[in-house]
Amino acid sequence: MLSVENVSLHYGAAQALRNVSIRAEMGKITCVLGRNGVGKSSLLRAITGQHPLSAGTVTFNGAPLDGMAPFRRAKLGVGYVPQGREIFPLLSVRENLETGYAPLKRADRSIPEDIFNLFPVLKTMLGRRGGDLSGGQQQQLAIGRALVTRPKILVLDEPTEGIQPSIIKDIGRAIKYLRDSTGMAILLVEQYLDFCRELADHVYIMDRGAFVHDGPAETLDTPEARRHLTV
Repeated sequence: MLSVENVSLHYGAAQALRNVSIRAEMGKITCVLGRNGVGKSSLLRAITGQHPLSAGTVTFNGAPLDGMAPFRRAKLGVGYVPQGREIFPLLSVRENLETGYAPLKRADRSIPEDIFNLFPVLKTMLGRRGGDLSGGQQQQLAIGRALVTRPKILVLDEPTEGIQPSIIKDIGRAIKYLRDSTGMAILLVEQYLDFCRELADHVYIMDRGAFVHDGPAETLDTPEARRHLTV
């Protein structure tokens, strides 16, 4: 589904990614773990086109994405939930969801009922401004907005950050449902170890802009994996 091969990325003279390779397969949850500042968000920016590559290739369903604008990647089926949610605070919940129409053909511009089944609170708050929602509700809204685009792969950047435990469970159930019912690929960047252990089919651990471990979710409990995750 998604293949990243030998990707490097720079911010000026600073190198954020060093020859990184990763695959995210259809019907599986792939989790990237690591401490703050090791390059996890930079990896997602490379995949979604938010920042140009210095080297390497990104392909999606066999089609190269290199140099392609973010909105064109969205049209191909790359759904992105950014760190910090980035919802529109002055728009209503309905209007925030409708911003997901942008990559869709006119005939497809509707809000899937599945979003309200996954996150019922959104249906009760359609007329409320996005900025008036709690952090957890805003995160649900950000995921819902990405799902409106009908993604083939859902890319999430730390969806549990600053979220209360009850909503973390709701988000976890939603991610599992999307994997099992739609077969979409899910790429999840996280710091919350237990969340990844519960959800992931495959895990990668990043340190200093490179992967230092990859394997099935069970390998998170090995001494080697824990060494790279402890502060």
